[in-house]
Amino acid sequence: MSTNQLLSPTSQVEFGLTRVDITPPVGIYHGFWGPARHDRATGIHRPLTAEVMAFGPVASSAQFIRVQLDLVGLVHAIHTELTQALSEVSHLSPEQIVMTYSHSHASGWFVPDRYQMPGGEMIPAYLADLKAKLQQACTQTMSNMQTVNITYATGRCNMAANRDYWDDANNRYVVGNNPDSPGNETVLVGRVTDMSGKPVAILVNYGCHTTTLAWQNTLLSPDYVGAMREKVEQDTSTTCVFLLGPCGDLGPKEGFVGDPAVADRNGRQLAHTALSALESMGPPATDFCYLGPVISAGAALGPWAWQPFSSERQAQVSKFTGGSYTVDLPLKPKPDPTELQHQMDEWLARQKEADASGDEIEARDYGAHAERARRWLARLKDLPGGQTYPYHYTIHRMGDAVWITCGGEPYSALQVELRRRFPKLALMISPLSGDLQVAYLLTKERYGRGIYQEDPSILAPSCLEILIDALAVKIAELETDSNDEHFQFSPN
Repeated sequence: MSTNQLLSPTSQVEFGLTRVDITPPVGIYHGFWGPARHDRATGIHRPLTAEVMAFGPVASSAQFIRVQLDLVGLVHAIHTELTQALSEVSHLSPEQIVMTYSHSHASGWFVPDRYQMPGGEMIPAYLADLKAKLQQACTQTMSNMQTVNITYATGRCNMAANRDYWDDANNRYVVGNNPDSPGNETVLVGRVTDMSGKPVAILVNYGCHTTTLAWQNTLLSPDYVGAMREKVEQDTSTTCVFLLGPCGDLGPKEGFVGDPAVADRNGRQLAHTALSALESMGPPATDFCYLGPVISAGAALGPWAWQPFSSERQAQVSKFTGGSYTVDLPLKPKPDPTELQHQMDEWLARQKEADASGDEIEARDYGAHAERARRWLARLKDLPGGQTYPYHYTIHRMGDAVWITCGGEPYSALQVELRRRFPKLALMISPLSGDLQVAYLLTKERYGRGIYQEDPSILAPSCLEILIDALAVKIAELETDSNDEHFQFSPN
């Protein structure tokens, strides 16, 4: 039977949005990269922002707050403190506050073990200011909620590439552009419009590490996200919100540089894909329908047109359900903190010697090894006892879309597999919603190969597959609308 209707994936919800500038001050601690030889940020490439969004069922109050921060991430204690602060002003439970990150590696690294380093003395005041700004933005967001339609479409952007590269000459894996393995190119775009059709926001969901700028860069920056937002906002006169997708194995083809112009070029490439996806959409609250034959002089023509939602479709796109959940994931054996401290001290001593002898390359490499040990020591403080880790995730079914957040840095297989299992739904998936300490979630076959991502991960093989199955079960529970069988939408 021929398809005579293409449904526009849509969520009709109550929605609010506020953006605030969260650019740290120049001079704050900035040395996130192991090979970096600077401590303090020397300037600002582009401003860093936070977007506070509120979502709820139509004609109801907010059911959850979604915060997107232009930061690499925050450790468990600080993440929890901010979540609690937003809970207090929103009067929602902490489980209803979701905070994710763009993961820009050029945004600074604001964790307690840096407070004593040059520029670290500025971190506590910055975090206090961040909390105040987010609380104020949250209050404003909840006061300006309105009924909107979020229309979804997809595009394809090859700015990101698989980054598990086998170096034949040195007989090892490195993190870098791997042309021998395809990356995931899917860009999911959400166009938010009010009930008069006026644009309210543009949402861009794409999986690619924000690592264009690396150890050579000394500027505070949102990386490619800044130029992407600027271009989309220039063309649409609408606030653009970037939502990072699962990208543990994905990074920019051209990355690890010090030139901000490269980050801007990467951002514009993504922006053009997002703008193309926007142009593919019809008017809000319409589906693309076959109108029947029209007899012409030489042929019977088959026109299609955008038609307003039926009452049945209106009920479907207004569906709103979901919440916060946990799944137990297997842990790897934990390293000995005493040995880690010994390693860090030894590497720092070697770095000091290399600096004294003028060997910049060895000093850089020794510093990177010390940084690895330092980060492991910080992770151990946030790990539970036992054999498993209680891993947090959220799922919200909103009409034809499912919004998912999860902790740490999963490989892109998570979104690829879920979109394969649920091709009828628009899946808006974001990692790094807390649980920063778990680091990466690799696919089972990637373990034991000497890939970088296995080293900082606290999770054992099969962690990602267990998570995917848990997410799939929960999505299936929410996918109860019988009309879904007619849904013709492929997110590539």
